[in-house]
Amino acid sequence: MAAHALYRRAIPAAAAITPWHAPDGWAHRRFDWAAAANVRPRGSLLFQTGRGDVFEKYLEAFAHWHVRGWSITAFDWRGQGGSGRCTPAGDCGDIDRFETYLDDLTAFWSQWQAAGPRAIIGHSMGGHLALRAVAERRIDPAACVLVAPMLGLRAPIGPRFGERMARVLGAMGSPLRPAWKGNERPHTVRPRESMLTHDPARYADELWWHSANPLHHTGPPSWRWVIDAFRSTRELRADPRLAETRVPVQMLVADTDALVDPRAAIEVAGRLPDVELLRFGAESAHEILREADPVRGKAITAIDTFLDARAPAPHRAHA
Repeated sequence: MAAHALYRRAIPAAAAITPWHAPDGWAHRRFDWAAAANVRPRGSLLFQTGRGDVFEKYLEAFAHWHVRGWSITAFDWRGQGGSGRCTPAGDCGDIDRFETYLDDLTAFWSQWQAAGPRAIIGHSMGGHLALRAVAERRIDPAACVLVAPMLGLRAPIGPRFGERMARVLGAMGSPLRPAWKGNERPHTVRPRESMLTHDPARYADELWWHSANPLHHTGPPSWRWVIDAFRSTRELRADPRLAETRVPVQMLVADTDALVDPRAAIEVAGRLPDVELLRFGAESAHEILREADPVRGKAITAIDTFLDARAPAPHRAHA
């Protein structure tokens, strides 16, 4: 753990950050960290973050998997981080439709020159999009890991009325305007830190990256994003293709998650034919991989075990 912590505020010297252009020309910020030459190659991991995130937040986890022989790749989603903005409203996170995210992921996956078995890990919104892409057969990973996946949005009046209210409020002005002023969600007085992690040092790492790269900071979502997030999660929960998904899925859920609805994730897990569900109690907030060491260690160990079983390393060639 200690060695991996060295990477929490530093890009690995051997890693590369380059632009990747989607088919429509949109420039995304891409991260690649090839497996070391002196380590037995394990395969290739595509890690996709949540809404408003940057991949730097997960460098500590990347370092762990890199030591195990994985090549690590990630890219900032369109409209956030270092992949530009879709609205002129400052640091507002916006997207026209979630299918635009999926089109980007599909195109990236088809172009991704990756060695060994390919696996995808998605956190929060990234988990939602990874599962949609798998269910819709847009991508074909050997295994799929969903960490605190956004399969339902938290709404004080429930998802059905929450979506209706979002549509009403979004229509009262430009749908590209920020949906709220601060915090991760409205209608809460809980500090942002307490909704994300119980580890103050790891929370401070995110703030450090925000100060180091202010242009990469993404604030509240637009109303257009909120409305379509309700729509996309609702449609995924009702998608009959979930029951036909053959990709093995591991789902890590925080039962007291204050940002996404854990009940929706558990319900979806019950419909997947090949799934491993790991639940955490009050000891974990939303960012399971950035939690205090007992939670984070349990999660990392579970992911390693799952990937070893479902996306095993290629056999060594006989001399």
